[in-house]
Amino acid sequence: MKLQNTSGGFRTALLSAAALTLSGCLETGQLGTVRHVAGETPIISSTPVRNGVTPMTEPLACVGRLIQSKRRSLGIAIGDVKDYTGKQGQDEGFAITQGGALMAYSALGKMGKGVRVHERFDTRIADAELAYIAQRHLGDGTQHTVDDPATGGTTDVPWKPYFGGGILQSDYFIVGGITELNYNIQSGGAEVAISNLGPKARRYTMNIAVDLRVVGTQSLRVYDTVSVEKQLTGYEVGFGVFRFFGDSLFDVNVGAKSAEPLQLGVRMAIEAGVLQLVASAAGVDPTPCIPPELSAVAWDAATPSKS
Repeated sequence: MKLQNTSGGFRTALLSAAALTLSGCLETGQLGTVRHVAGETPIISSTPVRNGVTPMTEPLACVGRLIQSKRRSLGIAIGDVKDYTGKQGQDEGFAITQGGALMAYSALGKMGKGVRVHERFDTRIADAELAYIAQRHLGDGTQHTVDDPATGGTTDVPWKPYFGGGILQSDYFIVGGITELNYNIQSGGAEVAISNLGPKARRYTMNIAVDLRVVGTQSLRVYDTVSVEKQLTGYEVGFGVFRFFGDSLFDVNVGAKSAEPLQLGVRMAIEAGVLQLVASAAGVDPTPCIPPELSAVAWDAATPSKS
């Protein structure tokens, strides 16, 4: 049978069968469906929600325990950790997360009670409530006894009095940015085709870098700086068919591709930087806590002192 003489309907059926066959090749893994409300269309449900654990989670907790064991009180805040790469697509938007400061705060949270975390990145709610207090508009639903200058005695009022000093100072803050995003710093692969039919395999590597510093809050002295880089690797393998059957073109590709998540790489780099800077400010040696891939770093712990 010669395919070029087959009818258009048969070719369509052949293409549909090929598409169905290819769809059966897709790995479904643990995909399932769930219907939250009766009558709704079921939606795909895959993995459950979990805490954001990375390879740096345990090292961060370990350094926090070291600081706590030395009974050192260390108050840290986070300033802005901006995206300085300048990489932006017309359709996709920013290539790099704009939430670097949020990732840094989460890294501090993973250090546990060894670090006091101070909010300085978004103080709008606190600022608004302080303004309400100053105007005697803020209450907590109870009566408060305050001095009454008119009578020389006391009186009960519904507004909450504020005498100042309620906001604790931080000792240090961490600030910096995401400074590098280099696409395809190395790539390689192979593709072999005979009669427009054959396999292909590609591999590529990119990298990101962050630059952070820890600063004394009162003195504005830069106590330490760090530059952390992470490479990200991806691959693509496949098998393609590119053939003309009569006056119809068939282009069928089967394959898979995978890559390390870019934003997760940014998070891990920020976490590694935060670990080094907090350990330096606290004057502890984090070597027992750090993973092997960071063991070559020369740790230069700053002598703890008031900023």
